[in-house]
Amino acid sequence: MFDKLKEMYELKRKADQLKKEMEAEVFDVESGDVRVRINGVQKILKLEYPDGTDPDRVKEVINKAFEQSQKEMAKKMQGMMGGLGGLSDLLKG
Repeated sequence: MFDKLKEMYELKRKADQLKKEMEAEVFDVESGDVRVRINGVQKILKLEYPDGTDPDRVKEVINKAFEQSQKEMAKKMQGMMGGLGGLSDLLKG
């Protein structure tokens, strides 16, 4: 019982650490005069575009930044998945 609690605590600690790493990861995407900076948890940190820019173009650049961050964060999370393999054992009881 205590071993499982210890494993769950360790998994939570790893997940918290990964979240901090993701928040610190920054992605800059630029297309023409439109620039967006987001972090690994997909919070927009900075958005720059000149007046009169087509809103669809702004959305396109934001979506490209989200896609880039998702791909990079998925790679990082794959490394953590080995540690989460024990999660199914914990849930079995």
